[in-house]
Amino acid sequence: MISSEIVGHRSILQGIARRAMIERGLLPEFSPRVESELAKINRPSEAPAESVKDLRSLPWCSIDNDDSQDLDQLTVAEQLPYGRVRIMVAISDVDSLVTSKSAIDAHARHNTTSVYTAGMVFPMLPEKLSYDFTSLVFDEDRPAIVVDMIIGADGSLVESDVSMGIVRNHAKLAYNSVAAWLDGDGPMPEAIKSVEELEENLRLQNRVAHDMRDYRHIHGALSLETIEARPVFDGDVLMRLEIQNRNSAKDIIEDFMIAANGVIARFLESKGFPSIRRIVRTPKRWYRIVELAAAHGYQLPGEPNSKALDQFLTKARADDPVRFPDVSLAVIKLMGSGEYVAEFPGESVPGHFGLAVRDYSHSTAPNRRYADLITQRLIKAALDGEPVPYSPSELESLARHCTEEEDEVRKVERQVEKSAAALLLRSRIGEQFESIVTGVTPEGTWVRLLDVPAEGKLVRGADDIDVGDHIRVQLLQVDVERGFIDFANTGRQKRWRRDTD
Repeated sequence: MISSEIVGHRSILQGIARRAMIERGLLPEFSPRVESELAKINRPSEAPAESVKDLRSLPWCSIDNDDSQDLDQLTVAEQLPYGRVRIMVAISDVDSLVTSKSAIDAHARHNTTSVYTAGMVFPMLPEKLSYDFTSLVFDEDRPAIVVDMIIGADGSLVESDVSMGIVRNHAKLAYNSVAAWLDGDGPMPEAIKSVEELEENLRLQNRVAHDMRDYRHIHGALSLETIEARPVFDGDVLMRLEIQNRNSAKDIIEDFMIAANGVIARFLESKGFPSIRRIVRTPKRWYRIVELAAAHGYQLPGEPNSKALDQFLTKARADDPVRFPDVSLAVIKLMGSGEYVAEFPGESVPGHFGLAVRDYSHSTAPNRRYADLITQRLIKAALDGEPVPYSPSELESLARHCTEEEDEVRKVERQVEKSAAALLLRSRIGEQFESIVTGVTPEGTWVRLLDVPAEGKLVRGADDIDVGDHIRVQLLQVDVERGFIDFANTGRQKRWRRDTD
């Protein structure tokens, strides 16, 4: 065990992350073969001018986290007659430099996604590519797949098209500062001021995103809210875990990407091409979601119904916005995780219960997710009139592999997140906290603290409780290296179910 008195927190967390990745069969470093291939790539790809649309003059911008360099998409809007609005999403052309069967592709295929840990990011692709040559970086021309959508006055998708284009990022923006400006809580970012018509364009994007979200919710999309914590360091010392709240700028990107992913799934289907879909099946523990809603005075139907569930979630948010993430977290856990599946022409796979959509691919983050890179290759082949680049058995195998490896990646990320929380909590052994039960499995029961973004195992007093229950717990011990945080139930609890006595 390495003492944190000698090694700083960031270094400890980086070491834990590397070991966790290796234990789960993931690759924390790029191989010499990857480095050799990378050395031969000296510039971004240049798409032939005659085969693409020149869209560089449009006021494209990126909106992402403050420190993001792997920029996968740009957005722009255009007001049309009769209340309609054109929304365009440009997706980085990663396939032009990351060719199938290459060593770089093999590394990406192995891990399937970038790994975001509290200590550092382990990118799916080398930074020379994902942070530069295949990133939609500021003030550089880049080839892209462009999803063109006409949105009606009610927020519905009226028309759509997919093509190749050349784009230029005119403003690199960050979620929090853009959201503060849009909501009237902060100044306009300087990058917006410097681009003609960008202010009006972003306000239009914000309005249309609201309309699209309202339309989705009318059709049963869920108003879920997850709790994400960002580590804040002072040099190499971890100071706190800062909750990242949902905001208007994040909603713009989320709503446009959901729509673009649906367009691409249907585009491939229209071309007679297979696709890899992201699905969330109908919740298996619907009965428990019904119990949770009943404890809040809301009656859900006996069979899964996304519209009714969203009405409950909307009411729960209005009744107690501060504690709504706890309700949302319980519903997310009870719904179960998503998975990738291959869909072939003439077949039909389940849709995405949480988004209330049937046609949903993952295509808008090819620098960060391998499933998106697979989809990109399918799109380009369909556009060029070429054969499907994958056999049915390959696609089925890749879908399973992406699901399995993404689950392993999430376990690594959670372990390092817990290690970071253990570093912050180790001086608070014996203290009591309010918590919500987030998991009940044969392996154990887990709780998340309400006032500190930390999750741990309930090692005492776990009988007769279920996901969504509020209980008071005492911190017993932590193990920073393994990311273990152990609690005991103090006996004070608030059950999110009605008494049946």
